[in-house]
Amino acid sequence: MKFWFISLRRNILPFIFVLLIICMLIFSKTNLIAAKDGLTLWANHVVPSLFPFFVMTELLSHTNLIYYVGRFFDKLMRPLFRVPGECAFAFILGFISGYPTGGRIVASMREQGICTKDEGERMLAFTNNSGPLFIISFVGISLFGDTKTGILLLCTHILASITVGIVLSRLFAKKYEKLPNLSTNYVNSSTSTVSLKNLGSVLGNSIQNATSTILLIGGFVVMFSVFLSILNQCHILDFLSQFFYFILRLFGFSGDFAKPILSGMIELTNGVNMVSHIPMKAISQNVILCAFLLGFGGISVLFQVFSMISKTDLSMKKYIIGKLLQGVLAAFYTFLALQFLPFLNLDIHPVFAPIADAVVYPIQFFGLNPYICLFFVLLFIVCIAFSHSDKSKSYQARKMKS
Repeated sequence: MKFWFISLRRNILPFIFVLLIICMLIFSKTNLIAAKDGLTLWANHVVPSLFPFFVMTELLSHTNLIYYVGRFFDKLMRPLFRVPGECAFAFILGFISGYPTGGRIVASMREQGICTKDEGERMLAFTNNSGPLFIISFVGISLFGDTKTGILLLCTHILASITVGIVLSRLFAKKYEKLPNLSTNYVNSSTSTVSLKNLGSVLGNSIQNATSTILLIGGFVVMFSVFLSILNQCHILDFLSQFFYFILRLFGFSGDFAKPILSGMIELTNGVNMVSHIPMKAISQNVILCAFLLGFGGISVLFQVFSMISKTDLSMKKYIIGKLLQGVLAAFYTFLALQFLPFLNLDIHPVFAPIADAVVYPIQFFGLNPYICLFFVLLFIVCIAFSHSDKSKSYQARKMKS
């Protein structure tokens, strides 16, 4: 029995790959449509919005701008996030250009020795975010038909990311370790500085690296579109969505969101599109769940980041914890904004409804106040994180004594 279990663990991935190939052959017609849709999405949205930023970040990495940004923001980033000031470069560009630019810049910083392993892992969690172009233009205007909703989602997304950076810095940050002669070596390195003499070479290499990255992202978008199609055709999505159905109903959301939420946790763009198209009078439910998906990013983005840090010693554990927490916090902040700023709420109320019926709480738990429910959810998450931190500290203390 033990030998069979070990053999299964060793051969599980080949078994999954063979099973996927068989499913691709069986559902070839729908898979072809899904692949075309993924390729269209990549060509029409991902390439125009990300490729120029990838080229420019490559060019900027050959200048001294990161060093000067680090000096300027060090007094802010060090006490707030317990990371070097250079992290502001990844933080700002990660927000401007969107997934997965922040992860790519952090991986480059780690390769250049600008940050430590612990700092890089925490930076991954809060510098890799969805961009304003995607949130406001696509989600806000295209899906919800409302610019204010897009701006609300962007603000709560940024606020949740900052909160995650602060929380992770208090839970996982190790004692400050200054890298020797980092800034001096970075500024004086001839290979990191672009000039008129080597501009052509640097520009060519930047475009080549950016092209490689954008093609990698395109491959992930197409393959995950096909995976979603296979899961849908095999009715696996329907089966797994039953689990999310009970969770959503527990918190007062409509069970119709179960399958869209599951799809969004796999691939972000398809998920927010499906969530926004669920017909609801309480549209705040759609907005809150989209905020969660934007914060989490999806497994597709997770694998994109994982591929970009594959040549470094960075781990994905803190990234996964951070993105889950960011999704919950973004949904929580969006919920509070919709409750306290009624002009942002798009819920449809009957004109002659009684006052008691006109007050809509999108999240309820056994009839309790929604604020209390969300407070206990966040308290539970923070307690788990603190318990993990305490266990690791006690383990390190015992290790030092021994």
